[in-house]
Amino acid sequence: MTENSNSTNFALFNLGFRPFFLGAVLYSIIAVAVWMMIYAFNFSMPMGNLSIFQWHAHEMIFGYSLAVIAGFLLTAVKNWTGIQTLYGIRLFTLFILWATARFLFLLGATFISYALILDLLFIASLIVVTTAPVFKSRNYRQLGILSKLLLLGIANLCFYLGYIGTLDQGMYWGIYGGLYLVIGLILTLGGRVIPFFTESGVGYPVQLYNPKWITIAGLLVFLVFFVSELFLQSGLLSGYLAVALFIIYFIRLVGWYTPGIWKKPLLWSLHVAMLFIIIGFLLFAVSVFSDVSQLIAIHAMAYGGIGMVTVSMMARVSLGHTGRNVNKPPGLVNFIMVTLLAGAVVRVFLPLLTSDYYLVWIMISQILWIIAFLLFAMLYVPIWCRPRIDGQPG
Repeated sequence: MTENSNSTNFALFNLGFRPFFLGAVLYSIIAVAVWMMIYAFNFSMPMGNLSIFQWHAHEMIFGYSLAVIAGFLLTAVKNWTGIQTLYGIRLFTLFILWATARFLFLLGATFISYALILDLLFIASLIVVTTAPVFKSRNYRQLGILSKLLLLGIANLCFYLGYIGTLDQGMYWGIYGGLYLVIGLILTLGGRVIPFFTESGVGYPVQLYNPKWITIAGLLVFLVFFVSELFLQSGLLSGYLAVALFIIYFIRLVGWYTPGIWKKPLLWSLHVAMLFIIIGFLLFAVSVFSDVSQLIAIHAMAYGGIGMVTVSMMARVSLGHTGRNVNKPPGLVNFIMVTLLAGAVVRVFLPLLTSDYYLVWIMISQILWIIAFLLFAMLYVPIWCRPRIDGQPG
């Protein structure tokens, strides 16, 4: 097969976003459905030293989120460097490493030692194949983004070392380190692309307020927050830093606002996702100084933030890299985003209003997540599996 050949009608392994977005979406449906069976219906799985909450967190971070990141980076690095990234059998092999580890995790902790090997081999391989083109092209500006991939690999290693008893706080460092690294990656990439997408996508001339000092201040404060949460575990310091992060990123998001976003589902969804992350910082601070559960803050960032931004980016990247118009997505996309937003509202805000129906709110949010992702899969699986409509490679 020649480079990204379109000589066949089956194009799933022509470029990185295709298999990894498909895998991420399908796995998120399965993993959340299994989580609902465990959490709401007391379905039993052999967990060993792993709690059900650690299983859920690990798979949403290093299963779902990392697959989206892999698909995005394998595609973006080609754009950044002009150098072809994995395709064909090599891309298939990388995908199988990820997919097999996910299958093993669906069996609980029975085969976790094998999942460990496959997971770490997958991340190590992903780091190599995404950084090599950057060094070859000397496009060192992208190393800041790719360094977070290395840190995600270290976080996952910590998780496994914690599970086998080698590292006392390994599972805590792995899960929360992984979560905040994904959030940090979204904040960094969001600062790059959301203003650009907004200015070019609303259909009228607009120049958004996006000063460099906000980006620098946000990253520095977030770094201290990261260290405080993982290593100092100083609740009071983390609380004050979360307040600072809320203020900084709220100012940035207000500066990005223009009314035209509401006519574009792939714009308003990104803005709302960033808003949920910002609200997550505020709720985190509230949890430090009150009896509000920190899990509410975590799910504001994870469900509303990571969930919405990943679906929005997958929708956009998949359209753009198959020759379609990113400013005119299929009509169902708007409904998918509204469904996901409804799930985030139910998961984050309804438990704050009344905890009497906490299990009900969790189940409704799980069902809405599954519905949104099922619809997304129905709409985008054909796009991922078929060649570009413009006949170009990719």
